[in-house]
Amino acid sequence: MNIISVIVARLNIISAFKELGSTQQRKDALYALAFGQLLVQSTFIPITLTIPSIATYFGVGIDDASWSVIARLLVLGSTVFLAARLGDRYGYVLVFFIGLIVMTVANLLAATSGDLTQLIIWSGLGGVGGALVSANSNAILSVVFSPEERGRAFAVPVTASRVGTLLGVALYGVFLSFLNWRLVFISTLLMGLLAIYYSYPMLKYHFQNVMGERKQIKINYLSAALLVATLSVFILSGSHIHDGSESFTSPEALSYHIPMHALALGLAALFFIIQTRSAEPFLDFRYFRKKYFSMALFSNTTFHLSMLTIFTLVPIVVEDGLGYTPLVVSSILLVHQSFGLWLPAIAGVIYDRYNPRWLGPVSLMLVAAGVALLGLFAAQVPIWGLPLLLIPASIGTGLFISPYNALVMNTLPENRGFASGMLETTRQMGHTIGTTIAAMILGLSLPAAIELIPAVDAQIYYQQGFRIATLTVVWIVAAGSIVALFQKVPVLLSQNQQGRDRVSAGGD
Repeated sequence: MNIISVIVARLNIISAFKELGSTQQRKDALYALAFGQLLVQSTFIPITLTIPSIATYFGVGIDDASWSVIARLLVLGSTVFLAARLGDRYGYVLVFFIGLIVMTVANLLAATSGDLTQLIIWSGLGGVGGALVSANSNAILSVVFSPEERGRAFAVPVTASRVGTLLGVALYGVFLSFLNWRLVFISTLLMGLLAIYYSYPMLKYHFQNVMGERKQIKINYLSAALLVATLSVFILSGSHIHDGSESFTSPEALSYHIPMHALALGLAALFFIIQTRSAEPFLDFRYFRKKYFSMALFSNTTFHLSMLTIFTLVPIVVEDGLGYTPLVVSSILLVHQSFGLWLPAIAGVIYDRYNPRWLGPVSLMLVAAGVALLGLFAAQVPIWGLPLLLIPASIGTGLFISPYNALVMNTLPENRGFASGMLETTRQMGHTIGTTIAAMILGLSLPAAIELIPAVDAQIYYQQGFRIATLTVVWIVAAGSIVALFQKVPVLLSQNQQGRDRVSAGGD
């Protein structure tokens, strides 16, 4: 009987997703966005594995080689809201399409880099392309699909992004072990070309129906530059790019992080003052008065904070706290990413059909439970048990992303570009805050002279610091789940039936 129920449920899910592809334009949109996310994810997260190979190839240190990744992430995180506003101004599909081309070309140029400086420049250009793609994907989906379809629609690129991460980690491991780091960049060519191919029909429609009647949205580029600078300093303030000890209590660390955090706060205050006094602000803070929109963004930030915490702390506890190799780290994270790969689709169907208020808080509590289990028992279980401790977090991740992407877009239907831009900006902010909190709490928990203690003797200190850092994050994620508990979504009817297939609207 249980088997029959599972089969029936699966068939219902399949039929539910078939409804999304009722027209060729809707199919093209799903394919384009899926391959776009494959391109973004396979480029950004797994590419960190190339750092040691790049350092060896160019004869530089790990810190210098790390800029090939930092530049990409820095540009992506700081320009993603600007990219969304450009979508409002010139059309989401046009900006998305340009982003695909920029990313594809940047990856090919990176593969041909003759020195590290060239690689850093092309990586930064790839970050520009990634921002253009990510910032406008959500807006495109919200134009193509009605509110009651968006949970399922968002599940498609979300699943594609997780597949991209898995493929990237697996394939790149082979490339780096047996072949060449340049293949990491070249391997993205096919995904880029497929995304461009499926986006082209949407682009043709864009020029035929949108360009002549696009809204004359003004962009204050001076304010935009100030926001980019603020976000750039904020991201850098949480990154370990200074010389000296890795400990956050070292003089080198304090002399870098404290001034950077202060500068970020100063720039943020200046930006806020300018925007509140501007007649046409680049970032209109009045949208944050919409309670449920702000609540959704807060919960989204805490979720992504927890994700980067896992990716930051697991390598430290496994290598420094337990004495295992980086290969073991990769295996644990691969299991974590692959478990529940099918859950975004199920979560999307549940959200569209029932819109349950429990889905968000339960997802976040599962994430918090997984992080808590990892922090409490990582040193007590055999190494193969670490992925088991993360199972609740894996399930919570699968249940959270696609419904909450749809939720954020549905709580601000009057400005898709702003909603999409803030969705991606809070994602990047969560990543930065998560990395900063995890590293800072861990650093403050370690003895000042930890680097002088023999590795075997230092393991206990890393285990204790890991426990404190993870439990701190648990409380933050729990706060996000409490906020999500009171989240409401306005009932949005398909008031835009004639435009459901307008896959390229510029700023409705």
